[in-house]
Amino acid sequence: MSGALTEDTNTFRGEVIKYNEPPEARIPKRRWRLYPFKNDEPLPVMYIHRQSAYLLGRQRKIADIAIDHPSCSKQHAVFQYRLMPFTRADGTSGRRVRPYIIDLGSGNGTYLNNQRIEGQRYYELKEKDVIKFGFSSREYVLLHEFSDTTEVDTKEEEEDDDEGLDE
Repeated sequence: MSGALTEDTNTFRGEVIKYNEPPEARIPKRRWRLYPFKNDEPLPVMYIHRQSAYLLGRQRKIADIAIDHPSCSKQHAVFQYRLMPFTRADGTSGRRVRPYIIDLGSGNGTYLNNQRIEGQRYYELKEKDVIKFGFSSREYVLLHEFSDTTEVDTKEEEEDDDEGLDE
């Protein structure tokens, strides 16, 4: 197998996508969000619950979430929602859709809570996880519609209170 067939079927807008969604991919019912910060300054919230996967990278033509930092790869990482089995407290089993991240073998890595993750491997994401890409100063905090955002809100209010003091 030359990989040409896969390449041919996994093309979007003329670009070959490095990633294929797994069979357990699902669109989540919970409304997940990414709260980006650049040097502690909040940026617009990203709503990441409308599709089962989001490609992140510098290649704007195909990336769902553009990362413009030069240390980031064209196709850097993917947020993937997966339907996974779990065991309830009472011992019964169930399945639920959980968010994961996978680094697509990027040159400068993906960081989950300040730890570099291995490439080509899924890592389950939890509420309030912090994600960074390459050497970018931007941090992305993962929350959902029911998350307690008082820390984020407090941080914004403190910054508003500080305006004009340093000038």
